[in-house]
Amino acid sequence: MDRTKLNRQMVAAVLGGVSLFLAGCSAHDKSEQYYLIATNVNLPYWQNAQAGFDRAAKEYGVSAEMLGPATFDPQAEVQEFRDAVKKKPSGILVSVANADLLTPEINAAVAAGIPVITIDSDSPDSKRLYFIGTNNLAAGRLGGQRVAAQLNNKGNIVFFTMPQQPNLDERLKGYKDAFSGYPGIKIVDVVDMKGDSGVAMDKAAEYLAKTGADKIDAFICLEASAGKDVGLAFQRAHAAGRLLVAMDTDEDTLKMVKDGTIDSTLSQKPYTMALLGLQGLDHVHHYPPKSLGADFALDTFAPVPSFIDTGVALIDMDNVNTLLNKSTASGGK
Repeated sequence: MDRTKLNRQMVAAVLGGVSLFLAGCSAHDKSEQYYLIATNVNLPYWQNAQAGFDRAAKEYGVSAEMLGPATFDPQAEVQEFRDAVKKKPSGILVSVANADLLTPEINAAVAAGIPVITIDSDSPDSKRLYFIGTNNLAAGRLGGQRVAAQLNNKGNIVFFTMPQQPNLDERLKGYKDAFSGYPGIKIVDVVDMKGDSGVAMDKAAEYLAKTGADKIDAFICLEASAGKDVGLAFQRAHAAGRLLVAMDTDEDTLKMVKDGTIDSTLSQKPYTMALLGLQGLDHVHHYPPKSLGADFALDTFAPVPSFIDTGVALIDMDNVNTLLNKSTASGGK
C-alpha cells in the first residue's frame, strides 16, 4: 500500500472517530429533564447540592431543576416527587425525608420507567437504583468518638434530630454504637426538633439552665440547621465547659467552630452527591439496564453500584480555616 493511500485511510479513521464522538455528544439536549428533590431546600447544604447538580447539567447540556419545600415537610416532598413523575423526566434524584412515605412513590416512578437515585438520605427498601452519600453510621461513630474523648468518657448527652429521616436515624445509631463502650456516658434525651432549628435553640436553653446531677454536658446536632441556633443558645448562656458538636459546614457553623462555641462539626459533600447523581442518572437514561427495578444487590455483574460513599470529615479548630477560606472565596456558596 502506498503512503498516500495509507494517510488517507488514517485521516478517514480519525474523522470517523471524531464524528462518532460528536454524535455521542449531540445525544444530549435540553429536552432531557432531571430533577433533584429534597426538603428545606433553602438551606446552604441544599444550595451547595444544587450547584453540583447544575454543574453536571451544564457539562452535559441537559436541563436540571431542584424542587422541594422550603421547610422540613416530608408530605410536601412526596407531592413534589409525584408532580415530577407526572412530567416524565429522564431521571429523578431524591433525598428521602421519610422512607415510609416515599418508598411506594419511588417504586411507582421506577415502574413507569423513570430512573431514581437517592442521595443524602436513602430508601433502601425501594426500587431506587442506588444511594450516593455519606456513610451515616460511620459519621455517627466518628462524632461519638470525638464526644467521648472530649468528655473523658463520662457525661450526660442530648441529641437534636428529626426521627424517621433515615440518614439522621443512622447517625444516631452510629453515636450510640460509639457510646456503647462507655458506661459513664448517658443519653438523657433525643429531641424531635420537627424541622425547626428554633425548637432546638429553645430546648438547648432549657437544658443549659440545669445544674448539678441534671447538668447536660454535651449537645449533639444530627442535622445542618440546628448547630448555629444551639450555638446561639450557648453564647447567650455563656456555657463554658459544655460541649456542642454540629453537623455540616454552613458558614455560621464554621465561624462558631473557629471561635470555640462549637467544638466540632461533621463535614459532608452535598455538591459531590448531586453532581455524581445527575451523571449517574444520565448514564442510566442513555444506557438503561435490562430492568430498572431489578435487585442488583447480589449481582456480581451489576451495571450499577449499591452505594457510593462521598466521605465524611471532622472539622475543628485545627482545620476549620481551610473550609472558611473556601466559603469566602466562593461567596459563601
